[in-house]
Amino acid sequence: MDDLDEFRRYRERMNKRILSAGNLGIKRFFALDTRTYEKGVLDVKTKELLGLVASTVLRCNDCITYHVIRCVQEGLSDEEIVEALNVALVVGGSITIPHLRRAVDVLDQCREKQRKGKPLRL
Repeated sequence: MDDLDEFRRYRERMNKRILSAGNLGIKRFFALDTRTYEKGVLDVKTKELLGLVASTVLRCNDCITYHVIRCVQEGLSDEEIVEALNVALVVGGSITIPHLRRAVDVLDQCREKQRKGKPLRL
């Protein structure tokens, strides 16, 4: 089991647990979050990059991991992802540097999975 698989399993388990509580507000928020990243006027790739930038500025490692995986799944290049991370650094300042490290580490893990022909799942 690698870090990305562990992240996916934990996320699945906890989302299921949270949603099983039956709270309508939480269910609606989760649904809104999911729908936000669907194609609209902006394409999915752009929305995932926006999510990555916002997550980095907000310093949320789980969100960074999620959005890096989604960016890779959507076919974004390393250069596109790193350029978005540069925007996050400029907006968020030096305090985001540890989170840039996290993002690049996750990106490297994703690319390694791809090289080995392993599925990249969320």
